[in-house]
This record gives sequence, structure tokens and C-alpha cells, in this order.
Amino acid sequence: MLYGIIGAVIGLIIGALVTYLLASKKITQSVNEKRDKEDAENLENAKNKAKEILDKAKTEAESAKREALVEVKEESLRSKKELEKETRDRKAELQHYENRVLKKEENLDRKTEQLERKEAKITLKEVELDKMKQELDEAHAKQVQELEKISGLTSEQAKEYLLKTVEDEVKHETAVMIKDLEAKAKDEADKKAKDMIITAIQKTAADHVAEATISVVQLPSDEMKGRIIGREGRNIRTLETMTGVDLIIDDTPEAVVLSCFDPVRREVARIALERLIFDGRIHPARIEEMVEKAQKEVEQMIRDEGEAAMLEAGVHNLHPELVRLLGKMKFRTSYGQNALKHSIEVAILSGQLAGELGCDVRLARRAGLLHDIGKSVDQEMEGTHVQIGVDLCKKYKESAIVINAVEAHHGDVEFQSLIACIVQAADAISAARPGARRETVETYTTRLKQLEDISSSFKGVEKSFAIQAGREVRVMVVPEQISDDDMVLLARDISKKIENELEYPGQIKVNVIRESRTVDYAK
Repeated sequence: MLYGIIGAVIGLIIGALVTYLLASKKITQSVNEKRDKEDAENLENAKNKAKEILDKAKTEAESAKREALVEVKEESLRSKKELEKETRDRKAELQHYENRVLKKEENLDRKTEQLERKEAKITLKEVELDKMKQELDEAHAKQVQELEKISGLTSEQAKEYLLKTVEDEVKHETAVMIKDLEAKAKDEADKKAKDMIITAIQKTAADHVAEATISVVQLPSDEMKGRIIGREGRNIRTLETMTGVDLIIDDTPEAVVLSCFDPVRREVARIALERLIFDGRIHPARIEEMVEKAQKEVEQMIRDEGEAAMLEAGVHNLHPELVRLLGKMKFRTSYGQNALKHSIEVAILSGQLAGELGCDVRLARRAGLLHDIGKSVDQEMEGTHVQIGVDLCKKYKESAIVINAVEAHHGDVEFQSLIACIVQAADAISAARPGARRETVETYTTRLKQLEDISSSFKGVEKSFAIQAGREVRVMVVPEQISDDDMVLLARDISKKIENELEYPGQIKVNVIRESRTVDYAK
């Protein structure tokens, strides 16, 4: 600010000089133009004005200088006061921090002293604890010796006894836990499974039952038996040769039994024989003619049955050869159950279960209908009906899901889709329902014997009895060898072994019985 005032003063001086010079110039010019008198007067006036201006400028400059010096002094005083105030504040703040630090140091010193005292006490306590531990060890050793003397058992024997007690307790708790968990899981799984299966079964009307494996042709009279046999047996020989069927003509009144392992040929023979009996003309030429007509009729019947089965199951776009093979299953039975009706039933059940589980219903129906397709030609080709069915499905370009369902419906391979599981479940439902199948006496007795043999193979089993047509096996155990807790584990082991070694429809109940008897006599 001082420099600004000095600059202003210098500017005024320079302006006065410039004004003076200009005035001098004008005076000089005026002297040339006017007379000397006027010039002299003007010069004098100009000098006076310049002098006045200079005096005024000097006065203003001095005044500005004094004001600037005053302002500088005031500014300096203000700065000095502010600096002194800030210094005092800083000193007060530093003093406050110093006091806090001193207090903290004092607190730390006190805490350090307390910790040192505590450490000293802990050291004393540790010494006391070591002493007490030593005394306890000595007392424990004395007690163990006294207990060994009282009980007559060494410490190792006592440990074994305790371990055996704990093991029995753990076994008991494990058996109880397994039983509870199995019961809970079975209840929940059975409830959900039953809901879905019942829903599917309710929507599937199955009015067919087990069928016979032989054909019986009724005769109008016993005289017809002689005509069927013919002179020297030529008629019956021709009929058996043309059809490949054995005719059994015995003492059964007004009936002829047709026996053949191939149901299609048996059906051809039945139709041909019925027509011959109705026509009345029975001789080799007529027999050949009727057999040919019957073969064509059966072939057409096979195709019609295949198409009807496809429509009934809700399946479309099957290869014509697969349709023919389906119709051929009309004349195939398994344990007395018609294979075609069984396949239709499995297809419908598979569709219902797939609908309940949110799967592809059409694909499930297709897989269910074709799951036993191998049975249509298993008497003509080598291999199981499962492998034959897989080959047929591959040959006629069925999808991988259908092929896997056919291959896995008896558990031969792992399931690759939920539809394969559905088809297996539907197959079991159809086969296990009352009236669906019947077993031969030999198969039935063999299964019962296997059940009893499996149950009797476990240690501690005294006797086992298969009852309820093989739906239940009762196992009598030796009470001295099998405890109540062991019974739970034994029942589980028997169930697992039956599942792994036997094939059976439905489920088998394993009933383990343990009975202790004490007999005494009053004398």
C-alpha cells in the first residue's frame, strides 16, 4: 500500500512537470505571436500555476505518505496481536496435551504395578495348583488302588468294563436313532409315494386279470374227435404239421386242448380248427386252406391290435414294424399276465406319474408302451427281452431316453432320466397289483425257500418262516445272542440282503421276534 501511495505522488509530480513544459511551450509560442509584454505575463502566470500545482502535489503526497505509514503501523499492530493470541492458544493446547500425557503415564504406571502384583499372585497360585495337582494324583492313585482291592479288578479290566458299558449305551442309542429316522423317513416317503401312486392308479382302469397259457377248443360232440384225428391220424398230423401245435385229445368231454410254446401259432391253430369244425369238412386239403386263411387273419389281427394299443396308450408316430410287434404281444403272457395289456397299463401309469412329477407325459407313455417290446420276439431271438427291446428301439430310431427306460426298467443299467425311474415304478405297479400275475408252484416254493435261507444265514437266528405268500418272513432269534438293540440292526441287514439277492413284486415285511422264557417248578 505504501508503494502505491509513493507511485501516486510521483505520478502527480510528473504530471505537474508535463503541464509545466506544455505551458512553457505555449508561453514561448505566445511570445512569438504576441508581444513581449503579454508573453511575460503569461509566463509568470504559468509559473505561478505550476508552483501551486507542485505545492499541492507535494502536500497531497506528504499527506498520503503519512496515511500510508499510519495504516502500515496499524496493520503491524493487528498482526502482532493476532500472532500473540495464536501463540498463547498454542501454548495452552500444548499444556493441555502435556497434562493428558502425564495422566496417561501415571495410569500406565499404576496398571503396570497392578499387573506385576497379579503376576506375582498367579505365580503363587500356579505353585499352589501344582502342589494340589500332585496331591490329587497321589490321592487318585491311592483311590485306584483301593478300588482295585475292593472290586477285585485291575484298572485295565475296569477300563474294558467301562468301554463295554459305553459301547452298549451307544449301540442302544444308535439303534433307537436308526429306528426313529427310518420310521420318519419311511412315513414321509410312503406318504408322498402313495399319494402319487394312488392318484395314478385311480385314473387307470385295469379290468384284465391273468390269462391262461393254453387254448381249449370246444366240440359239438365227442364224435368230432374222431373226425379231427382222421383216417390213420392223417388229419391231426396235417394240422400239427401246418401249425406247429400239439393237439391233445384225451378223455375231456367235448374239448380239444392246443399246446404250443408260440402263442401266435396256437391262435392260428385255434381259429383254423374252429372253422373246420363249423364247416364240417375236415381233410388235409381243407385243413391247409383254413390254416392259410387263419394265418392271414391273425397277421391282420396283430396289426389291428398294435394300432389299437397305440391309440389306447396315447402314443403316436411309431414305426410300422414296432406297431406290428406290439400287436404280436397280444399273444404273449408273463406269469399269466397278457404282455400287451401290461404294456398299455404301464404306459398309462407312466403318463399319470409323469404328470404328477412335471415330466414329459407323451415321452413317458411312449417309453412305458415300448418297455417290454422285446418279449414279442424273445422266443425267436437270442438274448433277454431287455436287450432285444433295446436293439429294436435303436434299430427303429427311438430317442435315447426311451432306449434307457427300456434298458433300465429291470435295473440292468443306471437311470439317465426321471422317465426311466417312472417306467420302472409303473412296471412294478402293474405287475404287483392283485390278479395281475400268477406264479407256478415251483417258482413260488423256490422263492419262499430262498427267503427262509437268507434269514437263517445270519448269526443268532434260530428259525425263520416265510408266510403271507412270501410277503412276510418271521425270524426267531436266540435271546442270549441277540439283544433288543441288535434286533433293529438284524432286521435292517436281512432286508438289505433280501433286496440284493431276490427279485419279487411289491415288498416283503421282515419281522424279527425275540422271546425270553424262564421256567421253574413248585415242589
